[in-house]
Amino acid sequence: MKTQLTTGVPIEAHETEPLESVAYDFGLSRRGFVHVLGAGLLIAASGWSAVAQQRGGGRGGGPRTIAARIHLAKDGTITVLAGKVEGGQGARAELTQAAAEELRVAASRIQLILADTGQVPDDGMTAGSGSTPRTVPAVRQGAAAARELLIEFAGRRWGVERGLVEMRDGKAFHVPTARSLSYADLAASDEEAAKLNEGIPSGISLSPVKEWKVLGVSTRRPNARDLVTGAHLFPSDISRPDMLFGKVLRAPAYNAKLIEVDLEPAKALKQVVVVRDDSFVGVAAPTLRRAEQALAAIAKTARWERSTQPSSKELYEHLTQNARGGLPANPFSAELAGAKQVLRQTYQVPYAQHAPLEPRAAVAEWTNGKLTVWTGTQNPFGCRSELARAFHVGEEQVRVVVPDFGGGFGGKHTGEAGVEAARLARAAGQPVSLRWTRAEEFTWAYFRPAGVILIEASLDEKAGLTSWHAVNLNSGRSSLDTPYRAGKTRGDSVESIAPLRQGSYRALAATANTFARESFMDELAVAAGLDPLQFRLVHLENPRLRAVLETAAQRFGWAERSKDSKAGIGLACGTEKGSYVAACAEIEVDRAQNRIVVRRACQVFECGAVLNPENLLAQVQGALLMGLGPALREEILFENGEILTASFSKYRVPRFQDVPELDIHIIDRPDLEPSGAGETPIIAIAPAIANALFRATGRRLRSMPLTLGA
Repeated sequence: MKTQLTTGVPIEAHETEPLESVAYDFGLSRRGFVHVLGAGLLIAASGWSAVAQQRGGGRGGGPRTIAARIHLAKDGTITVLAGKVEGGQGARAELTQAAAEELRVAASRIQLILADTGQVPDDGMTAGSGSTPRTVPAVRQGAAAARELLIEFAGRRWGVERGLVEMRDGKAFHVPTARSLSYADLAASDEEAAKLNEGIPSGISLSPVKEWKVLGVSTRRPNARDLVTGAHLFPSDISRPDMLFGKVLRAPAYNAKLIEVDLEPAKALKQVVVVRDDSFVGVAAPTLRRAEQALAAIAKTARWERSTQPSSKELYEHLTQNARGGLPANPFSAELAGAKQVLRQTYQVPYAQHAPLEPRAAVAEWTNGKLTVWTGTQNPFGCRSELARAFHVGEEQVRVVVPDFGGGFGGKHTGEAGVEAARLARAAGQPVSLRWTRAEEFTWAYFRPAGVILIEASLDEKAGLTSWHAVNLNSGRSSLDTPYRAGKTRGDSVESIAPLRQGSYRALAATANTFARESFMDELAVAAGLDPLQFRLVHLENPRLRAVLETAAQRFGWAERSKDSKAGIGLACGTEKGSYVAACAEIEVDRAQNRIVVRRACQVFECGAVLNPENLLAQVQGALLMGLGPALREEILFENGEILTASFSKYRVPRFQDVPELDIHIIDRPDLEPSGAGETPIIAIAPAIANALFRATGRRLRSMPLTLGA
């Protein structure tokens, strides 16, 4: 798809990428144009696709010096800097623990600054369960380097060998004389403090698991009191002096083009700033109510040109017909021809919304040509890049600050709310707060991609898998490759033209691919005449995945309960991002309301060494409950380019009454490096429910959500 660079027009990323980026370009001001010319470089281009694909953030470059990670003050204050965000997943507690462990201080001694691009290193976006395996070690390395500086400083001060210096309680002790030096003493020495500006040594020694005092222990979020008392300021709570409130004109449907609009009714209102920049139209006013009135006055005059759009009823047909290059053929014709049995099935997953507690929100403020934006995003440095591109300023002119915010789940990788607020703030000459409504979040934030998954496999005379071919259409390849021994295997991820804006979601496509694979494994077990657990174990060599599956089955009582062929029980397992999960579910069919009720869920999870047991348990519980939504009810419905499920009354996420009896068990593996836990625990519950439904009723549902119909 070729796109033109046009002032004020949202520009989609190239269709070969997930369509999560919306890149505004507000053109060059005369002053900015002269500035670029003065720099001796001007590049003009008619296309934007290359820039639109630059996501920014990524894994980040990390800090180059100890001081970029650890700041030691002369009064003893210890400040740790990290580019990650806190959106409810527990990063603030975990990173605090990581620094405290290596600095040999209590967690309460650490002040942690997160996600302020003006202060912290670029640790990449908070996504892909990457904070634990990548940023935690980076923080530990920086803290360990600072600790070693204190030990070396003490040894030089006292003229003793390093082996006679011991670290405890944030101090270096000379064991024979009990003399001590603190981090404050290190900071007070200009010569020694200057060494904090040196690089973090490679191969720095980190504390082994068996010596952990702070890591491995349940530690609550440092700002928990502020959260429960309401003192914490979320992005939607940020207030600046003389701040205005903004609203943006939204199209009535996807791909609707603005033809005509009259701004005069809004301009006639007192103290209202009105902005039109090609298709971007927005207002700012002293109160949110007046901004809403001004926007309503404009909306009445707007004339739009709509285009034909597919509906959710046509979704899977649309994706299949628009598969790029068509669907690949099974490459294992010989295995299929020689098989005793061949099974082929198709599974489907619809669009789903992230439904965070806090919709997108931002406050933007321009001061002397520099821009500061407070917003909720999982990608602060990527958001900074978006802002710099939109306004044609250097990234050093932009600062993005991310307060702890109300949920992301992969849905806040982009910074459009910040860009919109910044455009209004620039026009108004005052700070502007822009808060998306719930309907805007449901409509214009990107979705979990819909997908069609086709799997074909062959069995020999001993019920052994001889080939496995899986194709994911549109939603991606995460967990597409089977973890089972299956002879010859191949997984193909095929792109399609997506009718809605789509992007990252918790566990990416692993939710779709695990649902399809684990449902298919049960269908294969039936074809082979074997128990679903037995069939999996015959084909499962990965010891970590076997361990979670066998533990879940044992805790659930699978061996005894499976003797009842009509018992509403099912199981599933999977691996993603270096961690492992298995779930068993017990369901009941509510005949009166014709719906599936999950009565009990047992889930076992393993992600290596456990850093914060209580927080990890909460992560696993939350992921399982989130997984119940798309499994049973969540589905974006749309028609004529309009979202029909743009409220919680129509898009029903799990309620308290939907919570089953939970048995969550964490396997701690202190012998292994820790992996992330934010995503994998969501992937197993949906197929476990689908398999339980088949066992109870003989009815196989291959599309999420699992609705029984009339």
